[in-house]
Amino acid sequence: MYQHMDLQGQPLPYAVGKVVCVGRSYKDHAAELNNPVPEEPLLFIKPSTSLTGLDAPLLLPKGQGAVHHELEVALLIGRRLCHTEPGHALEAVVGVGLALDLTLRDVQDRLKAQGHPWERAKAFDGSCPITPFALPEVVNDLQRLDFSLRVNGEQRQDGNTAMMMWSIGELLAQMSRCFTLNPGDVVLTGTPRGVAELKPQDELDMQLNGQYRFSAKVAG
Repeated sequence: MYQHMDLQGQPLPYAVGKVVCVGRSYKDHAAELNNPVPEEPLLFIKPSTSLTGLDAPLLLPKGQGAVHHELEVALLIGRRLCHTEPGHALEAVVGVGLALDLTLRDVQDRLKAQGHPWERAKAFDGSCPITPFALPEVVNDLQRLDFSLRVNGEQRQDGNTAMMMWSIGELLAQMSRCFTLNPGDVVLTGTPRGVAELKPQDELDMQLNGQYRFSAKVAG
């Protein structure tokens, strides 16, 4: 069963909660999928059952079409946020890591064409593989974090949180006005361009801010 962990492999004292995600927070990602750029953050939720660590091979759903990787900076919330302001929102962040917003792209495209919600494509069990968390003060400025993904040695995604259309404080504040963020919740901040399909036995290498490197493998 998944548990939030620190970089030393020790459990963190937060119950596992929901995952709050934002779509199209990077204009280049919206453009690569021919999606319109939203005027406000496009929010959706993954349940706690979507979270999984990287210590075991990643299990991809079978028979549902392409599964795409979307690498994102992940924030662990340690304090309740409800109708908060951007200037105070960052104080609730107690951990920083990386996560993959795994997406059943064919399923999502079909749902979008029908005007239906995305949960079947985004919220399935194991759809949010996530790294251990570093302390925010160690990674310094959350709004200038480099992060990248290589698959089988090939550069796939490369981004920086400075490229986001909304600041992290603004995102957290807007999320808190829609639904309360509780300790143990995780926030995914969006993905840059370069999303692509994962295949069985793919080897993934993720880096955060030039300080931390994480690896994962897709099950065969």
